[in-house]
Amino acid sequence: MTPVLTAVLAELPPVSLEELVGTAALLTRVDRKYVLPPDAAAAVLGRLPGARVLAIGGQRGFGYDSVYVDTPGLAGFHLAARGRRRRFKVRQRTYTDAGESWVEVKTRGPRGATVKERVAGDDVAGARRFVDDVLVRSGIDLLGDLVPVLGTRYTRTTLLLDTARVTVDADLVWRSPSGGLLPLVDRVVVETKSGSAPSTADRLLWRAGHRPARISKYGTGLAALHPELPRNRWHATLTRHLATHTTETS
Repeated sequence: MTPVLTAVLAELPPVSLEELVGTAALLTRVDRKYVLPPDAAAAVLGRLPGARVLAIGGQRGFGYDSVYVDTPGLAGFHLAARGRRRRFKVRQRTYTDAGESWVEVKTRGPRGATVKERVAGDDVAGARRFVDDVLVRSGIDLLGDLVPVLGTRYTRTTLLLDTARVTVDADLVWRSPSGGLLPLVDRVVVETKSGSAPSTADRLLWRAGHRPARISKYGTGLAALHPELPRNRWHATLTRHLATHTTETS
């Protein structure tokens, strides 16, 4: 995150976690994502009327560490790569500053809305039953094991705008179980989360010439780390914004 973007976010008035959740929990929502240079993001976010930023104990950026799981044959990835309506993502997300961990399942609702359900991640057997139940209710028959296939880490800043949310993810790094690392260099991911209508943030982004990008932290990251996988759905994002090599860690 550049000094310009940091300064813009620091100038916004704060909002508490309780008010943010009470006003815009948005577990069923429409997500629009934009991949932008940090200063371009700052130019738009600094013009958002009435925006407030989540602050907890004076802190405004929070670490997220996620591990995505899928079947050994990557059923969830291939459903997303083919644009199937009945698709899913399963991850264990850790909020590194708070030390909390949740198992989260994302499915698709009516009109392309994202539906997120979650349960505390400390009971492994209970979490797997929860995952199976969510998928069955969504019409997805998932059989067999789920194994770790991708990790992500980044720092997130969350804004409240009326009843919509805007998140800014900086310093995103993907990692493979084998130790390969792929950073998103000189870019932030701005995501709007709202009802069916575009938010004020979307309209300002469009006026500034920015359009939603096809980026999934799971699908795009896995395709980037494994070039043998289908990538047409994310080709534009991969070629415009991602480095072409990974680094191996010991």
